[in-house]
Order: sequence, then C-alpha cells, then structure tokens
Amino acid sequence: MNFKKAAAALAAIAVAATATVGTVYAAGNQNTASTKAAVSASRYTGKTPKYIFMFIGDGMSYPQIQATADYYSALNDTNNNDILDNTKVLNFMKFPVAGSAATYDSTSFCPDSASTATSLSTGHKTYSGTINMDETFTTKYETISEKLKEQYGYKVGIVTTVNLNHATPAAYYAHQASRKNYYEIGLEMVESDFDYFAGGALLKPTGADGDKKDIYKVAEYAGYKVIKTQAAAEKLTAKDGKAIVVAETLADSDSMSYHKDSKANEWTLADYVDKGIEVLDNDNGFFMMVEGGKIDWACHANDAGSTITDTAALSFAVAEAVEFYNQHPDETLILVTGDHETGGLTIGYAGTNYDTYLANLKNQKISYAKYDSDYVAKYKENGTSFENVLKDVQKLFGLVAPENATDKTNPNLILTDWEMERLKAAYDKTMSGGEEELSQEEYILYGTYEPLSVTITHILNNKSGISFTSYSHTGLPVAVFAKGAGQELFSGYYDNTDIYNKLALLTNVK
Repeated sequence: MNFKKAAAALAAIAVAATATVGTVYAAGNQNTASTKAAVSASRYTGKTPKYIFMFIGDGMSYPQIQATADYYSALNDTNNNDILDNTKVLNFMKFPVAGSAATYDSTSFCPDSASTATSLSTGHKTYSGTINMDETFTTKYETISEKLKEQYGYKVGIVTTVNLNHATPAAYYAHQASRKNYYEIGLEMVESDFDYFAGGALLKPTGADGDKKDIYKVAEYAGYKVIKTQAAAEKLTAKDGKAIVVAETLADSDSMSYHKDSKANEWTLADYVDKGIEVLDNDNGFFMMVEGGKIDWACHANDAGSTITDTAALSFAVAEAVEFYNQHPDETLILVTGDHETGGLTIGYAGTNYDTYLANLKNQKISYAKYDSDYVAKYKENGTSFENVLKDVQKLFGLVAPENATDKTNPNLILTDWEMERLKAAYDKTMSGGEEELSQEEYILYGTYEPLSVTITHILNNKSGISFTSYSHTGLPVAVFAKGAGQELFSGYYDNTDIYNKLALLTNVK
C-alpha cells in the first residue's frame, strides 16, 4: 500500500468533512423546520395537560441513569452479583413511555447547557453559550414557559440545585448572546413575572463590578417575596404571591449542597419541588421546570459517587410530581430528560475487566467539592503530611494504604503500589500550589480540578468499575421519559428540539 497516497486521501476527506460541518448543521436546522411544520400541521386529539413538569438532569444521559440504578442494586444485592431490580430508586425508569433525543447544536456535536436547554425550551438550535437567541444574536426565541404564561395564564416555576441565573434555568426565561451575562439574565428573571423560583443564589447579583443595583432588591420592588432562610421557605404559601427562594445552606459557587453533603434537616431538590407544587397549584394550570444541575458539576469533576447521589436526588424530586399526578392523572404530564451527557461516564474499567464493585462507592462520605473546601484547603495551610492525608482518605473515601490494611479490610479498597504512586504525585502537585501551566499529561490526569481530590475519586471510581473519558460534555443522546397526558408523543428517537415541538402541539401554543 502507498501510505503517502493513503494519508493524502484521508487528509482530503478530513478537509471536506470540515467544510461540510456547516452544511450538516444547516441540514439539521432544515430538518427541525420541517418537523415543526409537520407538528403544526398535525392534530393532537388527546387530553391537553394542565399541569406540566419538565425535569432536566444536567449532564444526565444513559450512563448516569444506569450507573445510579446499578449502584443501588449493588447495595441491596445479597448475592453480590450487582443485578437486581434497578428501577427501585429511579422511579422514572418505570414511566410508560421512553424515547431518545439527539443533542448536537450549531457549534458542536458535544454541546453545552445554554444551547441544549434553548432547544428544549424553544425548539431552536443555536451556538453553545447562547441562550434563546439565533446565531446572529439578533433574533430572540420565545420559550414554552413564556408562551404558556402569556397565552393561557399558566403559573410558572423554575427550580434548580445550581444558581438561578445559570444556563439551564435561564433558558426558560432569558434571551442572551452569552450565558455569562449573569446580571442581565437576573434582570430578565425578574421581568419574566414567573411565579416561583427556587434554588442556589444568583451569580453576580450586583453586576460583574459590583456597581449595579442588587437584583434581589429589584425583585422585591417588582413584587417578589425574596426568601433566604429555610424557615421562611417552609411558611411560604400561594397567598404570598411571586417568590424567589434561595437555599439557606449554600455550597460551592453558591449552589445548593450536593445531595451527598446535605444535612439531615436541610431541604433538598424534592422539598423545593413539593413547595413549588403547593404555591403553583391552581385551576388554570402550571408549568414547572426542575433541574438537577449538580449532576453535571459532579461529572465534570469525574466524581462518580456524587453523580450517583444527585441523580437519585432528581428521582426523589420526580416522586413529588408523581404524587401530584396520582391526584390528577388525566391532566398532568411529567417529562424527565437530560440536556447533554457530561464526562463520558462508563460502567466498566480496563483494570476490572468485566467485573464491577459498585458498592465500593458507598465508602465515599463527601463530594469532591466539600473535600476541597473542608480538607484540602487546610492541608495547604498547615502543610499536612502525606501520611496524615491518607488517614482522611481512608475515613472519607474508604481507600486504604497497604500499611494500614488489616484482615478485615476489603481487599478491593487496598491501594496498589501504582495507585499509591499516583496519589503521592497528586498530593505533591496539590501541595506545590499548582500555579504553573499544566502539561498535556497533567491535564489528562487532573483536568482543571484539585489534583489530590480528582485522583482520589478516579481511583475509587476505577476500583468500583467506573471510569470517565472527559472533563467536558460529550455527544451522547439523552433519554426522555414521559408519564401522563400526551405521553405517547415522546416515544422514538428524535432531535431535542422536538421535545419543545411536542409540548407545543400538546398545549396548542401559538
């Protein structure tokens, strides 16, 4: 074979492929346009849902769902074979209708939350980083939530475990060329006149330079009741009118706590959904978008343990909607989906071949973020020795140094010599401050995360039979689960823009 000719041919194919990417996206948009035309031309003769729940697991695709189901199966598996009824925790896996949605956007086959949430909320593709605007940043797209409120008087609620002006929640009320326009997004949140917001604190509430009027004050002036304590949230009723509820306990980046880190009496996503149902319920109808946002954050950091518990937390929130559905089965629609996959999560690791030891993950007591803030920061401050760090690693993650192992130690959790070397190198990198630019090898090892923390979770993941391929988003399709009025429309394989199109058909919005 003439390898030079073969290489030249491959290069030509690559150039041609690059040149046609725009054509591919254009074709995708044309397909979306034709789908919209077909949807608008069709007639839905079933029951129109009066109460709509839209659950979005940010970064949640099939791997996150299956890993969570398998983990809880492993915990309850007396035969230790990891195979049981794995739908007991993830209730939406039992929904009567399931489908799949492609996620690419106008930028990439590995899109971000701004563009994919735009597709879900408006039925349009756009660039990664853009919220409800076209690729020229001149046309604004109206969201399903805005249409339902304006055209039919539905009450609207937005709930998230991350910041209220983060990309996914923003995609249901804002229109910005950049998802980083946090202050402008916050103002649009107030201008939306939606009825219930709950979750993490606003990012940049006084602007990037801190010189603008506090958005919380703007909200109060606009008639919102701003609540920042759990006690006040518990007392909130529909009679109080419009409300913005910020979690009392805030964690990394002023988000809600990871479910793994939440205290016994601390409100979780399910509590905010329960309260949302209470304040939104009315005879006219409501739409509630609920985001499990920290599934994505945990996957970015390759923290499988926190990914799993936050995916379960989303399911607990779905259970609140199911309870409401049981009271209004003919008038309620519940959708559960993701915006994209994050991390390239896989069930299976080269070092364990076909074996999984998912129950090992129960030894992780806290998220990587809480370990960073509560432990790693003190290691740096106090110059903590590697030997003492290993004691915390054993206590918090279950990983045991060979010299500390006993006859009762789970052999699957004893660190090998290679793993000890990896951990020591990561410890040294963390303790050195890590100011210098990362090499390619170091980026693959640590990403932009604390070397010690991410190495600990990598080792525990791998010992459990779990692995990640990326610190970023991937191009996997996402699952779509449906239960209730109009559920039959959501089966099959389709584009994520069709989730909006199907809702538009069901509700007959203009």
